[in-house]
Amino acid sequence: MKDLRGTYVHRGDRERRRRRFRAGFMLAGLLAAATLAARNWEPGEASAAAPAGGTAVAAPHHDGVADQRAGFSELQRWHHIHGYARRYKISSALAEAIYEAAIAERLDPALAFPLVRLESRFHERALSPVGAIGLTQLMLPTARFYKPGVTREELYDRDLNLRIGFRYLRDMIKTYKGNVQLALLVYNRGPTAVELDRRLGIDPSNGYDRIVLRGYKGKGILD
Repeated sequence: MKDLRGTYVHRGDRERRRRRFRAGFMLAGLLAAATLAARNWEPGEASAAAPAGGTAVAAPHHDGVADQRAGFSELQRWHHIHGYARRYKISSALAEAIYEAAIAERLDPALAFPLVRLESRFHERALSPVGAIGLTQLMLPTARFYKPGVTREELYDRDLNLRIGFRYLRDMIKTYKGNVQLALLVYNRGPTAVELDRRLGIDPSNGYDRIVLRGYKGKGILD
């Protein structure tokens, strides 16, 4: 067989192989996105059952672009969760719980993760010498302000602890008009100690805020 290496024919074959590879790669990506979108879609009640008269109701029209966006959104969500799991060397399940609780309370996850790391080192059963409980190290009176009657044992529940802790920090950020540093110091030291230092003209920082905020440039609260 004639050696065609380096000739126009050989270069054309090589270019066609490259185009086929790129086309196959793009098709695989589109199929993955479509599969995620299909998994996330659930039929509405109207399409799930026929009305009393027995005539089936047509399934609602779905925008293919919207479904595809939903797939990409879910993919992006998991990208963030697994990124946090790798960065902080925690399980994907715990990273997902922290991420979802932060989003639900409109707290920036990029602030939520270093907070939990510093407070409890990601140990759900953490208990401080002064009685702070769980992942976000809640004091019982503070927790009961948000959930009256909650018990010490209930605060070891991962999701409940995260939601209350993040809601408290979000409220402190709002109280201090977006000053994330002061909000963190109040979260850590309590409002009385921080306000007393401020009245006396003393810097209330004990270093806690600097550790949590190291490298952080956000506003604390999600828009």
